[in-house]
Amino acid sequence: MSESDVRLRVSGELLLFLPARRRHEWQRVTPDGTSTLGHVVESLGVPLPEVGPLTVEGAEVGRSYQPAAGDVVHVHAVPRPQPVPLEPGQDAPRFLLDVHLGTLARRLRLLGLDATYHNDIDDPSLVVEANEERRVLLTQDHGLLCRRALWFGAYVRGNKAHDQLRDLLERFAPPLRPWTRCTACNGELAPVDKTEIDGLLETGTRRSYDIYGRCSECGQIYWRGAHGEHLEEIVRSAMRMVGPESRVGGGQR
Repeated sequence: MSESDVRLRVSGELLLFLPARRRHEWQRVTPDGTSTLGHVVESLGVPLPEVGPLTVEGAEVGRSYQPAAGDVVHVHAVPRPQPVPLEPGQDAPRFLLDVHLGTLARRLRLLGLDATYHNDIDDPSLVVEANEERRVLLTQDHGLLCRRALWFGAYVRGNKAHDQLRDLLERFAPPLRPWTRCTACNGELAPVDKTEIDGLLETGTRRSYDIYGRCSECGQIYWRGAHGEHLEEIVRSAMRMVGPESRVGGGQR
C-alpha cells in the first residue's frame, strides 16, 4: 500500500453494498485533494443513508471532510435503533415502500404503521412523495438510495417478508398499534356498530362476531375472525421484537 493512500475500514453491516470482488473490510483509495469523504464512501458502493458515524484516527468527522494521505477512516453503519425526525403530533415514522415491497407494506399496516405503497410509480416520483410527506423511503434499490434529493431512506435487508419486517423493527423500533389500519389501502380503522353493516355480513359472521371496524378510506370491514392465525402470529412476533413498551394504545380487533 502506498503511503499516499487513504485506508477505510468498512463496517461488516455495509459490506453487502460493495462489489463482490471488493467485499472485504479494508479498502484503500488515493485522495485527489477535492473529493469529500462522503463522496469517497459512496464511490465504493455504499449509499450514504446507510452510513453512520465516520471517524478518522478515532475522532468523528463529517461527510464533507476531505481525506488526506495516510488517513485511516472507519465507516460505521447507522445506529440501531435509528432516530427519525418526526412532525408535530407524530409518534412513529411514516413509510413509503417501492414496487418490490408490497408484502412488507401490508405487514407494516397490520402493525398499525403508516405505510404507503405504489406499484406504478417511477423513482423520481417516489423521492418527491417521500420528501413532501416526510416519509422514510424503504427500498432494496441501491441507486434509489443514492439520489441526492432524498431526505431519508433505508435499505431493507432480507429476501423474505418476515426477515424484512424484523430488519425494519430492529432499525427503527417504532411504537406499534396492531389492528388499527387497513392492510389493503393504509386507511385508519374506526369502530362501527354491527347494526350499521348488518346487511354486508355473511350469516355465519353476523352470528359469531359482535365487534367490527371499518376503514375510513375504502370502507373495508374487519373483525377478529378475519385475521386468521397466520396474521395473529405476525403480530405476536412483532410485539416480542419491539417489547411491550413500544405498543401504543389498542386496536380494533
